[in-house]
Amino acid sequence: MSPANILRLALPSPLRRLFDYRAGPDIPPGLAPGSRIRVPFGRRQLVGILIEQAGHSDLPDDRLRTSLELLDPEPLLPPALFEFCCWIARYYQHSLGDTLNVALPVLLRQGHPACHQQRLFWQLCPEVHHDDPRLARAARQRRALEILAQHPHGLAHELLGSLDIPRSVLERLQEKQLVRAVSMAHHNPSPARETGHWLREAELPLNSEQQAAMNALEAGCQGFHPFLLAGVTGSGKTEIYLQLIHKLLRSGHQVLVLIPEINLSPQTLGRFEARFNARISLLHSALTDRERLNSWLAARDGETDIVIGTRSALFTPFHNLGLIIVDEEHDTSYKQQEGLRYQARDLAVVRARREGIPVLLGSATPSLESLHNAWQGRYSLLRLEQRAGHARPPELHCLDIKSRPLDAGLSRPLQQAIGQTLAAGHQVLVFLNRRGFAPVLLCHDCGWTSQCPHCDARMTLHQRHQQLHCHHCGHRQPVPLQCPECRKVDLRPLGAGTERAEERLVRLFPDYPVLRIDRDNTTRKGALERLLEPVHRGDPCLLVGTQMLAKGHHFPNVTLVCILDADGGLYATDFRASERMAQQIIQVAGRAGRANHPGKVIIQTHCAEHPLLVQLTREGYLAFAGQALAERRAALLPPFSHLALLRAEARQAGQAEQFLDEACQLAEPLQRTDNPVELLGPVPAPMERRAGFYRAQLLLQSSQRAPLHRLLEQWLPQVEGLASGRRVRWSLDVDPQDLY
Repeated sequence: MSPANILRLALPSPLRRLFDYRAGPDIPPGLAPGSRIRVPFGRRQLVGILIEQAGHSDLPDDRLRTSLELLDPEPLLPPALFEFCCWIARYYQHSLGDTLNVALPVLLRQGHPACHQQRLFWQLCPEVHHDDPRLARAARQRRALEILAQHPHGLAHELLGSLDIPRSVLERLQEKQLVRAVSMAHHNPSPARETGHWLREAELPLNSEQQAAMNALEAGCQGFHPFLLAGVTGSGKTEIYLQLIHKLLRSGHQVLVLIPEINLSPQTLGRFEARFNARISLLHSALTDRERLNSWLAARDGETDIVIGTRSALFTPFHNLGLIIVDEEHDTSYKQQEGLRYQARDLAVVRARREGIPVLLGSATPSLESLHNAWQGRYSLLRLEQRAGHARPPELHCLDIKSRPLDAGLSRPLQQAIGQTLAAGHQVLVFLNRRGFAPVLLCHDCGWTSQCPHCDARMTLHQRHQQLHCHHCGHRQPVPLQCPECRKVDLRPLGAGTERAEERLVRLFPDYPVLRIDRDNTTRKGALERLLEPVHRGDPCLLVGTQMLAKGHHFPNVTLVCILDADGGLYATDFRASERMAQQIIQVAGRAGRANHPGKVIIQTHCAEHPLLVQLTREGYLAFAGQALAERRAALLPPFSHLALLRAEARQAGQAEQFLDEACQLAEPLQRTDNPVELLGPVPAPMERRAGFYRAQLLLQSSQRAPLHRLLEQWLPQVEGLASGRRVRWSLDVDPQDLY
């Protein structure tokens, strides 16, 4: 072999190894890591990423296959982002090929060119005038020439319809050699960068707390500096984001803004477009593959100023990134639950450190991990305790519903409060984090319940579609006309979901619109915006919905928030349940009283005297968080310990536990007495059967991060070699966010 004739590639494969290929004739020597190369793989062709060139391979020469095509003469990812992806693969103990694949848009994974799509433009031919004598009797052609004369650089073909210019007219002009069609890559210049006029509307005045936060942020914007902005709902966190972004844009930098949910992107984009005369791109899974690639390339080439995206936008390359903002940093949506199980909030801090730029995490209810980092001095904590303007914080009241009759989950005092609020001309938000009509269908004669045939869970009744729906595996079936067990017909829905609450509220308050907001009726594009139109007009109405209503919305005329069931997180098995319950309550409560009218929050509960609930409602979220962290410290739970969860699932009962037993036996000799890693399990998962698979898990826990990762690095290659592993599906989750 000649020197450096071996290509060592990362391929999109779950195998945590690199693959050797013989360099094809189009591969130059000294090719930098990060270029895409198409190679044969079995009977398929894959697109791999070059990691290094070598002069020797451990494979015999007759087993080496030759690469097919070099797709990128230059590295596709900037060096800092490439090294960032390599670090992620090591930290999460994940395949490097899969990790790099996550960082690329789908079209680049498939081998498409890393360039903007060519667009068709129509231009006037040189020295052509709209009063050409050949157009004396062709009014439509003459009008088309007049319009093209106003676009000396060319008129995009997709704009012809809006200008009422038929293509046939342009084709006739082309035959007369008066116009020409030119294909060119789209270029998006920035007038604001040339003029320095970035603002479309004036910035709002800051109160003393906001100004103190801005001063601290401006002082820390030189180099890496993590900030945690803990501001109560309505305190003006977004205004701080906007003013800080303005300063970064003026200094020539780009900004990445991460948001937790796709549904928040239209309103976030609208607010940014109203404020800035800037090039703004969206990046989320609802875009087409071409739209995602265009936004990705625009950020890389410096042709966009602000990128707004969900967690995967973290992997976007930038020409000159100057700031990362993670809005609603506590949100569980930042954790990827399949494939590469990364936590985008944590990786935003890592990327900022590697890029040497500040990162701002913002939330009204920061995660306990972020608060712990702030209280330990790793992050700078900025607090906003006053609502912006003249708005006052809402009053929180726990309504004890023990022994009270409930009508579709609504108590009589709650119904009275709703009626009084609507009569006063205000809006009401009713929160119930449970979709469907009822969580279970019961036979009153024999006790049969609507059990999912594939999961250890009951199916939810969806009345409008007359279906039973499992929210865990997606199984659906028609509602039976009689009990499958005893053949009686007395089937009754138990409990209440958003559909049932909506139905009852429509009957109780027929003079007011009732708007249900949940995943079932907001899947179509623009559905959420259409549903919220009456709310934004300020008309008296009722909003009924799930956690979709708790995130980022501004409802100035909502003065009453009703939380129908706050007890789920108080006695759940997951140690994070109480934290998420508290965050949900505070986030939903924050929708009330955001304008001049005072807000009120009524929390229905059977546990009105529970210490955590009392502390949350009387002393606020940060007091609750302090107590919760003290309990975590006593129990040696995160952030005071570090976890990794090995999950396994199989079609046959017992196979997952057998695999995990063997994996546990491999881990035991690797433990060290000075820094032990505790092995907990294997045990069945809390929901043992899901989607037809039997599930089990093995938890690894350590008081320090380094010993845990040392064990994982030694252990996983052995686990991959287990014969029992070929009969199960297994995955490793480093820093799991749930143990479900």
